[in-house]
Amino acid sequence: MPAYRTRAEEFDDVVLDVVELLQRRWGPQLAGTEFAVEDVPPSEPAPWESDGVPLGRCFPAESGRPARVVVYRRPVDFRAADDTDRADLVREVVVEQVAHLLARTPEEIDPGYGS
Repeated sequence: MPAYRTRAEEFDDVVLDVVELLQRRWGPQLAGTEFAVEDVPPSEPAPWESDGVPLGRCFPAESGRPARVVVYRRPVDFRAADDTDRADLVREVVVEQVAHLLARTPEEIDPGYGS
């Protein structure tokens, strides 16, 4: 009998799978970058976030802190129709945040972006 995995643990696994794919291609540029999952974004949106609840954010390295990419689990789960849709959405969110962090387009980060 397989071990029981919570939805949160399964979500973490999906994020890790995407991060591993990106690190194979962008490892040197992502060295030291932290990837995290949080349940919900902070209640105060950033000034540029006027389109509703964010699905993820990136924070550039500063003051001795490493760069960080965060995916918000509950907003992603809310928007996903099923597990496949959730995996696709997680991939899009992580790719978009990494693209923003590296000042590149999502298509440069992941040639399969958007397909």
